[in-house]
Amino acid sequence: MMTLRAETQYARSGDVSIAYQVLGDGPFDLVFVPGFVSHLELRWTLPAMAHGLLELAEFSRLIVFDKRGTGMSDHVTGTPTLEERMDDLRAVMDAAGSDRAAVFGVVEGAPMSALFAATYPDRTAALVLRSGFARTLWAPDYPWGRTDQQYRADVERERRIHGSRAEAEAFVRDQANWAEADIPSVVNYFRWSASPGTLDALARMNREIDIRHVLPAIRVPTLLLHGTEDRIVPMEAARWMADRIPGPARLVSVSASHMHFGRGTDAMNAEVRAFLTELDESGSWSALAPDRVLATVLFTDIVDSSRTAAALGDRAWRELLEQHHALVRTRLTRFRGVEVDTAGDGFLVSFDGPARAISCACAIVEGVRDLGLEVRAGLHTGECELVEGKVAGIAVHTGARVVALARASEVLVSSTVKDLVAGSELRFEDRGEHHLTGIPEPWRVFAVVH
Repeated sequence: MMTLRAETQYARSGDVSIAYQVLGDGPFDLVFVPGFVSHLELRWTLPAMAHGLLELAEFSRLIVFDKRGTGMSDHVTGTPTLEERMDDLRAVMDAAGSDRAAVFGVVEGAPMSALFAATYPDRTAALVLRSGFARTLWAPDYPWGRTDQQYRADVERERRIHGSRAEAEAFVRDQANWAEADIPSVVNYFRWSASPGTLDALARMNREIDIRHVLPAIRVPTLLLHGTEDRIVPMEAARWMADRIPGPARLVSVSASHMHFGRGTDAMNAEVRAFLTELDESGSWSALAPDRVLATVLFTDIVDSSRTAAALGDRAWRELLEQHHALVRTRLTRFRGVEVDTAGDGFLVSFDGPARAISCACAIVEGVRDLGLEVRAGLHTGECELVEGKVAGIAVHTGARVVALARASEVLVSSTVKDLVAGSELRFEDRGEHHLTGIPEPWRVFAVVH
């Protein structure tokens, strides 16, 4: 077993500093995305955690980090979104000099890792999901989620970590098979990893997680690991995910509980090692230009453009249209939108994150009012084909149908977009289910309250 030789470093993600460590010198990079909360420095004081990570570092160049708001990363106000966490993961990879890596997400880190793999297939060589889930809450078409009552009870149990010492130790004993001598240190680890307010913010975000529509867009080799004694996420939920990931995806069950560290970790890590080593030896690690990617598409359209053009005349309309285009492009730069096409008075734009796309759409709607114009906007997130660097396919057609339903100065989004901005402060009004022309399935759409 190698010894720990890693120091804490920081990557800059926007205005937030993300703490990370790198250890091992294996032939490929493996990024470990923690679940719940973590603390880079205190992790190494716990034998079970240190042992589990050192096993991974024996066959890889292991990159570990603390999510924003937890551990040694910056504390933040508000609730971090999946999109912000993806930005943090990219920032850590960039700082660590990792162009492409296997991403290993555990528990609540698994949905974000899955979303990352679908959005950035050029940066993701493989995906490992441990105790993962596609949706947190129960739904008629997702019976493995928790009810509101169950989720509230689970959150109350997690809050016990900041209760009395006896309550905290009882909570820890209930989560995994920790050695009794380690219980006091594990309590300290969790208490130092996150404040009560941070736990509440995480609970709010995690409650809204729903990446079911993302799964068919994951086209990297995927290994799903699940404990047979997991009392939080049923095995059926993992099997359901594996069936919907074209990856290809493989599900392996191991005698273990919900948390990654503890009994069963050695067997889990052995599966990860075999899976990633086989990929490396087969040459699958070589980066290939992806032909599909998960993206959010934004369509904008000027309301009553023909009537406005007729009233102004050709020259004045052309000048106004140039001002409109300049304003839109300024907003695209601000929110990292990629202009795909401009047809007459409308724009087609792609984004690598739905929250940024919504913010951009709202900024455009508000901005053009100063020009005396109104626009409507429509957004959809889905798997897009990449044709000469531009997005195309059914997801783009769906976005075009969504904008057609929007009213003047309205930003309308599909249910997928709404589901993926869990944790954001965005608010929506339900506009009902619609059958979109040329789209095989109906979609529920929502208006952004802005």
